Parts: sequence; C-alpha cells; structure tokens
Amino acid sequence: MKEVLMYIIGSLVEKPEAVKVGVAEDGDVVRYKLTLDSGDRGKVIGKEGRVVKSIRTVLQAAAARQNKKVYLDID
Repeated sequence: MKEVLMYIIGSLVEKPEAVKVGVAEDGDVVRYKLTLDSGDRGKVIGKEGRVVKSIRTVLQAAAARQNKKVYLDID
C-alpha cells in the first residue's frame, strides 16, 4: 500500500523528493504519516479536502482486501 500512496502523492506534488512517508503498524491497523513541502500541502489536501478524502478511500479499499484498517495523517 505504501507504493500506491507514493505513486499517487508523487504525481500530485511539485517536489516529490520532499515527500516522506512514515508507517506504523499495530496488528490490523496501519497508520501512514505523510510529510510534505509546505507548498505542496494544499495540492494534496485539495479544495475542501476532496483530494485527500479520495486518497484515503483508495487506501481503505486496498486495506480492506487485506482485512486491515488504514489511516492517513498529513503533517
């Protein structure tokens, strides 16, 4: 799932080299912590949070196939 997240985020931002993804797994829960350049944060969140909501939906669909829950936090 991390590869999917990196692919999606990398195609949205202007500075993909500044993207860092931290992963914390606890049983069937996976929490991703996304660190971005301040100029790219708005692009990833999107208007009224629509882009990040869509990214979370894709991650949740991928996690459901593995019987896991996934959370995405943006810093």
